[in-house]
Amino acid sequence: MSLKTSELPGFYRLTSEERLRIVAEFAGLTEEEVSILRKTGSLEMSRAERMIENVIGTTALPLGIATNFLINGRDYLIPMVTEEPSVVAAASNAAKMARVKGGFKAESTEPVMIGQVQVVDLEDPEDAAKRVMAEGGRIIAKANERDPFLTKLGGGAVDLDARVIETIRGRMLIVHLLVNVKDAMGANVVNTMCEAVAPLIEEITGGRVFLRIVSNLATQRLARARAVFSREALGGEEVVEGIMNAYAFALADPYRCATHNKGIMNGVTAVVLATGNDTRAVEAGAHAYASLGGRYRPLTSWSVDKNGDLVGEIEIPVAVGIVGGATAVHPVAGICRKILGVGSARELGEVLAAVGLAQNLAAMRALATEGIQRGHLRLHARNIAVTAGANGDEVDLVALRMVEEGRVSYDRALEILREIRGESRDR
Repeated sequence: MSLKTSELPGFYRLTSEERLRIVAEFAGLTEEEVSILRKTGSLEMSRAERMIENVIGTTALPLGIATNFLINGRDYLIPMVTEEPSVVAAASNAAKMARVKGGFKAESTEPVMIGQVQVVDLEDPEDAAKRVMAEGGRIIAKANERDPFLTKLGGGAVDLDARVIETIRGRMLIVHLLVNVKDAMGANVVNTMCEAVAPLIEEITGGRVFLRIVSNLATQRLARARAVFSREALGGEEVVEGIMNAYAFALADPYRCATHNKGIMNGVTAVVLATGNDTRAVEAGAHAYASLGGRYRPLTSWSVDKNGDLVGEIEIPVAVGIVGGATAVHPVAGICRKILGVGSARELGEVLAAVGLAQNLAAMRALATEGIQRGHLRLHARNIAVTAGANGDEVDLVALRMVEEGRVSYDRALEILREIRGESRDR
């Protein structure tokens, strides 16, 4: 490709080798990196043993590429690791519709994580909080002694807060240490700093410190994305109305909202996993953030503008990094970051927000039109066909029959497979 673009018509029709070559050219992958991606298990045992304990092997999930993403005027190919059919295709289709009106506009806050220091056994917690705030400069300086390299990069502890909470064990003082972690996810550096300031906080307050740990509710580290989807691209006014009805349902009902937000995280988590980041931290933070107002709410908001076009917005906490942890150890994670071409953790967060918004739009549009199962079943039927023992062209033949009949099951796949093979023998 002479011009880097994520618009790749017919990409899904190509063989996996042809797709890999296009992505390699887009991202400037080396032959060694291409070779790693060809392997079904790209994580060597020696690397795996350095990542977790009691290693006995590795497992693999499909790595796909979502196309068509235009974010802040730049084209991205989005690596996604997921076992769920239709996620990659849905994101790609939504991104294509977003391009009509200029793609996604994204922004993010500074990468500030929160470390929590729990103080108990205080006679007057409010007075202790005042003393902590008065000694804030000293506490911050103590924290930054633990990572002078981070402070040299412009990061490190930048602020703190103190609040008193009521618990079943009595009133406690919780000190929040705010740390700019730059391009790291930040858990390790924040935990280290919290441990470093604990004795000083005990000295200042006269209390006892127990927990000293990062919070995964990263309210200081947010990413936002916005996109306009033209009424015509979506399929007309009735589709827009259907999507708005789906959004109203999620806004009013936590049972629907849980699935609404799960659909958003289908895309977000797939990219988080592809880049070697902590899926549990991002998932926990997102769902906790959705509950901050006292009730569980959608992570997205939708409206219709004066032209009748659909406007979508998303705001999510994004505790992700491009350095350290599994992002630095897992070879495929490194290649995925190269494909994305992100230069900072903030940029990665902005990509995640755009992907989440696209995934949400695709899910609601499917629900408002053909229903979520039609596209999903086509891909699910192929998985069932393979499980039943279909090979080569048999996979598509069995899957197509099941979808046409509306009966996608293992038993039906076996029956169709026997019929196909019997017909082949008869001929």
